[in-house]
Amino acid sequence: MQELQQTIEMILDYIRGIWLKKRYIMLCSWLICPVGFGYIAMMPDVYKSEAVVFVDTRSMLQPLLSGLAIQTNPQQEIAMMAQTLLSRSNVEIIARESDLDITVNNADAYSRLITNLSNSIKLNRTGRNNIYTISYSNKDPELAKRVVQETLDLFVEGSLGNNRRDTDTASRFLEEQIAEYETRLIEAEQRLADFQRRYNDILPVQGSFYSNLQGVTRELEATKLQIRELEQQVTSLKGQLSSGKLSDGFGVRQGSSDAPVITTRYDERIKTLEEQIDQLRLRFTDKHPDVIEAQSLLASLEKSRQEEIQAFFSEAGDEEDTANLSPLATEIKLEISRVEGQIASLKVRETDYNAKIQELKNKIDLVPQIEAESTALNRDYGITKQKYEELLQRKEAAELSRRADVSSEELQFRTIEPPLVPDQPTGPKRLMFYTGILIMGFGVGIGLAFLISQLRPVLVRGSQLTKLTSFPVLGAVTHLNLKQIQRKNRFRVFVFILSSGAIVSMYAVLVAAEIAHVNLVERFL
Repeated sequence: MQELQQTIEMILDYIRGIWLKKRYIMLCSWLICPVGFGYIAMMPDVYKSEAVVFVDTRSMLQPLLSGLAIQTNPQQEIAMMAQTLLSRSNVEIIARESDLDITVNNADAYSRLITNLSNSIKLNRTGRNNIYTISYSNKDPELAKRVVQETLDLFVEGSLGNNRRDTDTASRFLEEQIAEYETRLIEAEQRLADFQRRYNDILPVQGSFYSNLQGVTRELEATKLQIRELEQQVTSLKGQLSSGKLSDGFGVRQGSSDAPVITTRYDERIKTLEEQIDQLRLRFTDKHPDVIEAQSLLASLEKSRQEEIQAFFSEAGDEEDTANLSPLATEIKLEISRVEGQIASLKVRETDYNAKIQELKNKIDLVPQIEAESTALNRDYGITKQKYEELLQRKEAAELSRRADVSSEELQFRTIEPPLVPDQPTGPKRLMFYTGILIMGFGVGIGLAFLISQLRPVLVRGSQLTKLTSFPVLGAVTHLNLKQIQRKNRFRVFVFILSSGAIVSMYAVLVAAEIAHVNLVERFL
């Protein structure tokens, strides 16, 4: 409680000290307030013009072209337009179209004009999506309206022009890239073809070298196995022929004219095929493809039959020995001859397979390098082909998008509030400035009075003296001319109140004039 009391006494002492130095408050208020009030009153009126525009991003074609054409994000486009609207090039266009550039006559002044204009034009987005406000303030209301109108026109026309320019630029870029990748693709195809022709024996079209070697090896083993099986079959047939345990049933039989008739395994097929040809000739001519094919097959079967008969006679000896053979022995002879022919053919194939395997083994040291080169060439060709096809698809999508942009205005600008010539000034904020000057005038005075009261303190209580000297105050002596001092103090208070009242009255008159939109400077000057 005692501390609170001390604090209150200290504050009261500060106030008494400031009150004793109140002349400094009057001095500062009269130095600051009239000058500030006059300066603010003489500030020119500023008129603000603004326009409100709504950007409609809805498009009927957007859902229809989904996945077919390149679709940009309208929101991103609007944001980009808003950011680039006040670029230096655009601001120069606004200054030129609104005749602001004729007000300057040198490069430095023109540069300052463009900078000030760029900072003065405001483009703000309201709380609702895609609603933008364009505003500009100037001493000339007609000029303010003109600048806002030019900015609005640039905002609308620039977006459409940018879309078309972007589309044209993209098309030219795609065409250049397509031509370049087409050249690359042709070169890659040529390199790959040359490589395949050079190493076709090592790297076939399908499969690697090792898979090819394994395949040839498997074919060789299969051929050897087939030869062994056929040789076993010949051995078995010769064993049957030499055993003498043969029964008549198939082979050479005596006809009615005592002429031997050779029966082979092709006879039944030839007979069936001849019947088919007869049936086909009843329906078609000899030039029909089915008839020609059947005749070709018949000729092949007859040729095979004759070859088998000739082989039989060459193995059997002369006609007399052949006639003495039993029918079954004759058939076995024919079968032995046929199988031995197959064995001979398979041995030729075996020789070819061995040569092929040996050739592949001789080139096995080149395989890693050649396979690496082949992989690189195929990879390069695949990537180039993929990029080329992607560019073609993008070109088609870009062309479709360009046509869609021409046929439908994806961004539609609707002016909600057009710019108008303002009839009332929007600035400067004189009420706020007047209040600030008034507070500053008295505040500076109070601060100065407090500072002087601390530098040259005046003691108004005995406790203050005790606190400063540490000696007790035993009594107080009243001034002899107390009435004169009181009259002087009352006069000082009257002057202070009159001075402060004059400042406050001046402030009130200026505020009232501002509220009533009365320009005191124009009226009295």
